[in-house]
Amino acid sequence: MRTTGSREVYRNPWIRVREDTVERVDGSTGVYSVVEKPDFAVVIAAERDGFWLVEQFRHPVGRRAWEFPQGTWTAGSSGTAEELARAELAEETGLRAGRLEHLGHADLAPGLSTQEFDVWLATDLTPGPTAREVTEADMVAAFTPEAELRAMVRDGRFTDGPSLAAWALLLLRRS
Repeated sequence: MRTTGSREVYRNPWIRVREDTVERVDGSTGVYSVVEKPDFAVVIAAERDGFWLVEQFRHPVGRRAWEFPQGTWTAGSSGTAEELARAELAEETGLRAGRLEHLGHADLAPGLSTQEFDVWLATDLTPGPTAREVTEADMVAAFTPEAELRAMVRDGRFTDGPSLAAWALLLLRRS
C-alpha cells in the first residue's frame, strides 16, 4: 500500500488528525484517517507486593478509571523516554524511583493512531510532592496490593488498555 495524498483534518495542542488517500496492492484506492499523538510512558510503581495506581475521570468514556501512572510531555517540553517516565511518576503520584527498568515498547492502536508507549518498572520509591496538571486535579493515587489488582482486572474495575499491556509485560518479565 502506498500513500498518494494526505490532508490535515483537525489539530489542537494535543492531537492531529489527518486523512490519507492510499492505493492498495490490487490498485484499488481508499481513505485512512490517522490520529497523531505523541508517544507516552506507562509506569508500574511497585513495592510491598503491590502497585501504586491512579484514578481519574476519563471524559471519552464518561467515567473514572484506575490505571498505572502514564502520560506524555506537555507542549513545548521534551526529553528521553526514561525522563518522561520519571516525570510522569512524580507528577501523578509524588513518588521518585531509585531504580527504573524498561519492560517494553508497544503500539497503542496501530490501525488508528501513530501513538506508541514505553513501559517502565519503578522500584526503590521515595515519596515527594505531586505536580499534577490542571486536567489531573481530580486524580487520586492509591497503593493497591497485587491480589486486589488481580480482582480489579477480573471484575472489570481495571480496564485501561495500556495499563493491562504494561502489567502483561511485567508478568512476562517475572516468568
